[in-house]
Amino acid sequence: MIEIIRKEFFGFLHSLIAYVVIVVFLTGMGLLMWVFPETSVLEYGYADMEALFSVGPYVLMFLIPAVTMRSFSEEYKSGTIELLFTRPLSDSQIIWGKFLASFGLVLLSLLPTLVYFYSIYSLGDPIGNLDIPGTVGSYLGLLLLSGVFTSIGIFGSAISRNQIVAFVLSVFFCFLMYSGFRSIAGIDVWGSSSLLLDQLGILYHYDTLSKGLLDTRDLVYFASVILFFVLCTHLVIGSRKW
Repeated sequence: MIEIIRKEFFGFLHSLIAYVVIVVFLTGMGLLMWVFPETSVLEYGYADMEALFSVGPYVLMFLIPAVTMRSFSEEYKSGTIELLFTRPLSDSQIIWGKFLASFGLVLLSLLPTLVYFYSIYSLGDPIGNLDIPGTVGSYLGLLLLSGVFTSIGIFGSAISRNQIVAFVLSVFFCFLMYSGFRSIAGIDVWGSSSLLLDQLGILYHYDTLSKGLLDTRDLVYFASVILFFVLCTHLVIGSRKW
């Protein structure tokens, strides 16, 4: 599996995908946090990273599928998927290898945002006047959210030979899992079941972590969703081998 991770990760670094994703994400977040008057920390006068943690998921919703769309689709298109299956690797090792490589690139994109954290921490009056537990929880939520989006992107790439179709499907599933359930729960027809519907979506658990509340139920939720889509990918890959 290490070979798959290394191959995929360095494959990203030797293409434009990695650099486009990192530059677009950091530039977009930088503009939101420091330039645009509606969300700028300098204009708002309050030391927080709300712009990153509220808008970041919607940016990642498009960028992560752009990273993962070639994971299996490119293998199908080039015909190398059969060669990959002949290696002494199980389907699970192949899938997890591609997942971890894509997730590693996402982490590489998030890492420079710690500069924003340090800048806002230093700008506080007094210095350090920042909601540290909430910020740490939001970062954890963003990492777990990225893991879910990555697993969805891998699944989307596995079900389509066309990268564009894989991208569109992945974005749709990411949106559905992130805020779709909350929107559906907001329809005034569910009664007492609306809370249960809301809890099926990512946004409910992401909001809890953003408040600095570390609940094992939220961690179990994110882990379960990641495992669910990895399992779905495993079933799709297994069916294509026959």
